[in-house]
This record gives sequence, structure tokens and C-alpha cells, in this order.
Amino acid sequence: MKAFFDARQAAHDPKHFMANGALSPNPEQPERITRLHAGALAAGCAFETPLDAGIGPIAAVHTPQYLTFLQNIYTRWSRIEGAGEEVIPNVHPANRTDSYPLSAVGQAGYHQADTACPITADTYHAAYWSAQSAISGADYIAKTGKAAYALSRPPGHHAFGDMAGGFCFLNNSGIAAERLRVQGFRPAILDVDVHHGNGTQGMFYERSDVFTVSLHADPARFYPFFWGHAQERGQGLGLGYNLNLPLPRGTDDTTYLKTLDKAFESIEAFGCNALVVALGLDAHIEDPFQGLAITTTGFGQIGAAIAGLKLPTLFVQEGGYLSDALADNLTSTLTGFARA
Repeated sequence: MKAFFDARQAAHDPKHFMANGALSPNPEQPERITRLHAGALAAGCAFETPLDAGIGPIAAVHTPQYLTFLQNIYTRWSRIEGAGEEVIPNVHPANRTDSYPLSAVGQAGYHQADTACPITADTYHAAYWSAQSAISGADYIAKTGKAAYALSRPPGHHAFGDMAGGFCFLNNSGIAAERLRVQGFRPAILDVDVHHGNGTQGMFYERSDVFTVSLHADPARFYPFFWGHAQERGQGLGLGYNLNLPLPRGTDDTTYLKTLDKAFESIEAFGCNALVVALGLDAHIEDPFQGLAITTTGFGQIGAAIAGLKLPTLFVQEGGYLSDALADNLTSTLTGFARA
């Protein structure tokens, strides 16, 4: 399988992560790249450096205001006397329609959903090349009709059109799907990360030309809490084009695969002819977030099941955090797909 990755993605090295009121090391570390790269190689992937398709494909789903913020906020933040070493907001608007402030602190609160997306001097450029990896992957499957893997890190599915969140800055899966759409495809995004892809949902929620479906741990008591519930079906033109399949904490391989069949039925009914898989490996039983209980073997079965759709398929890396099984989980997924 062809794979895409740019070494500049490793420059983003966040230090802070606040959860439940406690500050701890950020789990979205560059070491993830080393392990995921090894897992992809073990699955037979042949890596290429992505081409630079420019800002256009990114701006197709992210607002100019947000992209300007990402490009400039660290420099502006650094001018604040006594500011921390990373951009982390401490105030947020109640609504997206509230006033847009001039201050760096206020804009950080507007464009960063939570404290899990600290911005460093290297964040924008790392995220830019993460997105370019997904864009090159989309172009490859569009041209060949085959499958590809984008080692996109930092990940993307919690990034809205104008807001970062949950370790994510640019929505790589959404960017890839839009890239396929403008080339004449009818794409679907299948999100198998343990966390709901709230940014992806928000990006396409009022659209009918990209179908979004997510299997994830029930957000009633799990991040991202406010999105990912079964009743969220889309809005306006997008009504019926978003499908959430929340799962009880600790869901195992058997139940997960049965639920995946429901996702496939809707993907096929949409008339999908190109698939973007938002590939989170954090549903694994040993992942630090402990949401679901998928085994390494189970990931191979998931990969094989996706292959059964017989679609040009782009796997875009999302979550999956440091554990001894991380590389093996990626190898199992991609190998299961290839063998099927």
C-alpha cells in the first residue's frame, strides 16, 4: 500500500495537557510517528513525501480567519508579558456568533475549543504537512482507484472549520474528502476513532455531498461530551447525511463489528464511490484513554470488513496513543484490509 508522510510533522511537540483539572504530559507526542511508521512498514507500506498542494485544499474547508489565526497566533502570544510557552486559552465565547475580539487571548478562546490543543512555534507547519499527507493520499486513490495510508500527525478529526480541539488543528480527513469531492467523487468519511469526530461532523453537518459516519464511545460520559449522540443526524440540506453510532464503554470486537455493518449499509445507500477512513487506533483495549476494548486481532477484522466495500480507500491517521500495541494495531488494520 502506498503511504504518505512528511518529517516536518514531527516538529509539533506539545508539553501540556489538562484533563479533570490536572496538568499532565501531552499524550499526542512525536513518538507516535516512530511507532506508526514502523507499523505501516510492517504492513508493507511504501512511503512517499507528499507534494505541496498549497493552502487551497485546506482553505476549502477551513475559514481564512481561522487559518490566519493558526499562522500568526504563536508570534502574537509570545509578545504578551508573562505568557506561557504554549497558546492555551482560558476564556471561551458562549456562541460562535459572539463578538470576535482583537486580543490574542480572546482569539485563542474563540479558535481553541479546549485545553488539549496547545499551539507551539511549530504547530501550524506540522499541521500543514499533516494535511498535505492526506491531500496526496486523496489524489493517489483518485488517480489509481487503489488504497493508501496517510500518516497524518497531528491528527485532525476534532478540528472544526474555524476551531481547533482535542489535539487537532487541521481536519485532515475532511480536507481529503473535500479533495475527492471536487474531483468528481461522492465520498464518505468513516470515523473509527474511540472519540467522536465532532469537528468532521460540524464541518459537513449542513451538507449532503459528503456522508459522515462515526463509531465511538458514548459521549454521555466521554470526550467530546457535547457531540456524537445518535439523534444528531445533520441539519438543513445535511439532514440524514450524518450518522452517529455511539457504543457502550468497553465494547468488544464482536459488538463493534456488528455495528460496523450498520455503518456500511448507510455508506452503500449514499452511493459512495470513494472512502476516507478516519483511522483512530485508540479504541484498543490497552490504549491510555480506555474507551473501548478492541483487540489487535479485532483491528485486522475491521480492516478486512472495510475492504469488503470494494472502494478506493484512504486511511487517514487519527488517534492511537503510546502503548506497546500501537504499531501492531496499525499493522493489523492495514494487513487485514490488504489481505481481504
